[in-house]
Amino acid sequence: MKYFKILTLVLFFGLAASLESNAQELGIRFGQFGGNNVAIDGVFSLGEFSRVHGDVSFGSGVGIDLLWNPIYRPVSTSDFNWYLGVGPSLYIDDPFSLGVAGEIGIEYAFEDVPIVIGADWRPTFRIIEDTDFFADVFGLNIRWRFGKVE
Repeated sequence: MKYFKILTLVLFFGLAASLESNAQELGIRFGQFGGNNVAIDGVFSLGEFSRVHGDVSFGSGVGIDLLWNPIYRPVSTSDFNWYLGVGPSLYIDDPFSLGVAGEIGIEYAFEDVPIVIGADWRPTFRIIEDTDFFADVFGLNIRWRFGKVE
């Protein structure tokens, strides 16, 4: 029942955020993520070069990362974009975990199909329950894009 309440709140706030912001991409993230290996992955645009990147994972517990990417830029003259961000990382299970995650990644948005593929590195510094640093958090993102490639 506790997880159902948490899921309901996450979905409600996610829907509200997508209506208020410009929901841009939704998909799946594969890789190590707060004790789980797969997450629902979403990107919400905050402007031309800024966005929010959120993940929710389910498994042995519920993991939530909400990262602000203030740097989102093209790689030179290629079709790739790179991004850099930071934000809270939360894991709800026994033991509970709260920390700060950084993120650096690269992605490619296909022009002919609305799909974005990316890879990222997400080092996490856990502060609450135990104090740990995890540098081995890598992921592969596959998302459906809503709207045009800018």
